[in-house]
Amino acid sequence: MQCIKDTIKNINIVIGCSIGCSYCYARMNNNRFHTIDDFNKPVFFENKLKMLDNKRHTAYLLTGQSDLSGWNEEWKDKVFSKMKENKNTQYIFLTKRPENIKLKETPDNGWFGVTVTSSKEKTRIDYLRNNIKAKHYHITFEPMFDDVGKLDLSNISWIVIGTETGNRKGKISSKREWVFNIYNQAKEKNIPVFMKEDLLGILKEDEFVQEFPKEFGGIEW
Repeated sequence: MQCIKDTIKNINIVIGCSIGCSYCYARMNNNRFHTIDDFNKPVFFENKLKMLDNKRHTAYLLTGQSDLSGWNEEWKDKVFSKMKENKNTQYIFLTKRPENIKLKETPDNGWFGVTVTSSKEKTRIDYLRNNIKAKHYHITFEPMFDDVGKLDLSNISWIVIGTETGNRKGKISSKREWVFNIYNQAKEKNIPVFMKEDLLGILKEDEFVQEFPKEFGGIEW
């Protein structure tokens, strides 16, 4: 079993998010280490742009400590420009507020996704496809608070499934049937699925599926 971070490395070029999810590990980390003064006010670390040139890895997550909806246009322009200089590297973005983003053009090596935690949030998938013009779309189902039901996975290139971690009061763990509802629908569309190692205990080890798109370092699925 592999950890997703072994293949996809974080570059936290923006830190901060105003959404305020109760389960947010990034906010908890900032409260502990005080990387920025106010997590509700995202900060762009321009000196990290040079890290996007790193050829050691072929996939980077750029929103591990932020939400793309909180990036201003100047930050996006600078990052997208750098991405175009590194066409063989894949750059991953996530948002919980795709309705607040309008992108008519994005680099082909950008992977734009939404986090869906419940059946009530499935509309985010439509906003993603409608508001962001991209070559690659993905969805992360983590944490999961209920069965998301039937999904429209048109034009989705990758799916990640996980569960809530930590010891938050009221913590809800994913259920096996929720995981396989998503997995079975993805397989109907021939979409690669990565089940995160946090699901161990909910799933048996031999039930795990850990697939990457072929663009991520040539890992075939």
